[in-house]
Amino acid sequence: MDQITSLAKFRNPYGNQEIELQEVRYEAGGTPMLRLRIRERGARFTIFDVDPLTARYWADEMRKWADPLADGAAVPPQGD
Repeated sequence: MDQITSLAKFRNPYGNQEIELQEVRYEAGGTPMLRLRIRERGARFTIFDVDPLTARYWADEMRKWADPLADGAAVPPQGD
C-alpha cells in the first residue's frame, strides 16, 4: 500500500481553495513524490505529483516572485 503523509494544509484567502502538500511513497518503490492537492469549491480537486527536482525548481521560482512582494501582503495564509 502506498504511504501518504500530510506535510501542510492551508487555504488560499483570495480564492478560498484548500491546498494540501503530501509526501507520497509508492509501495512499488521509486522516487518519493510531492503531491499538491488543491480543493476548489465543492468536490473538485486538482492534483499534481511532482518529483524532488521539479519541486525545488518550482519553489525557487515562487520564492523569487514572492520575496519582494510578501512584506506588503495584507492577508497571510491560514494553516489548519
